[in-house]
Amino acid sequence: MNKSEHTRLRILEAALELFRVKGFAAATMREVAAAAGMATGAAYYYFASKEAIVLAFYDRAREEMAPLLDEALSTEKKLEPRLRAVIGVKLRYFAPNRKFLGALLGSAADPENTLSPFSVQTSAIRDHDVAMFERAIAGSDVDPPKDLAPHLGPMLWLYQMAVIFFWLTDVSQNQQRTQKLLDKSARMLVQLLKLAGLPLMRPVRRSVLELVEIVRG
Repeated sequence: MNKSEHTRLRILEAALELFRVKGFAAATMREVAAAAGMATGAAYYYFASKEAIVLAFYDRAREEMAPLLDEALSTEKKLEPRLRAVIGVKLRYFAPNRKFLGALLGSAADPENTLSPFSVQTSAIRDHDVAMFERAIAGSDVDPPKDLAPHLGPMLWLYQMAVIFFWLTDVSQNQQRTQKLLDKSARMLVQLLKLAGLPLMRPVRRSVLELVEIVRG
């Protein structure tokens, strides 16, 4: 790691700690710079805004979780535990930053907000997650119908986001309600996928695909 990379990492770590303690909205770039032990202008040289720092955190998260996700998929073959394992990796990784990530929920619904999971700026992360779910299905014990298969990656990504949003607002001890939700919903999803291949389910699949097209525009 060269000096520039080390400085960038120092700012990122200082900012994350500040966001955890003070909250994302209340923290300022001046305070981030002070926490990192440098002038405000120097901090701006590496990160143009607080949002840029969070995007860098997302990128680092993707890199650091990659081997953990690989391991999760290599040890499970049935789709239900594969889904639970993939989402479980995300929840455990983000747990130390759960409070400050929860403060970003207000930006999630606005696709024009830089930090929204639906924004242009986060598209690479979104595409990576969709590909991960496609991989989870491809190596599993479930063979989805051909007309539904191309849409399952994005659909499971939306499912993951719903679980994460629930987790961010879950006030139960150690977020136990989220774990119950994940267990039961993953089981239900896999059961529905297995039923989806039956001939009598073809009209239902057609309706689902129409809904998907509406959502995806």
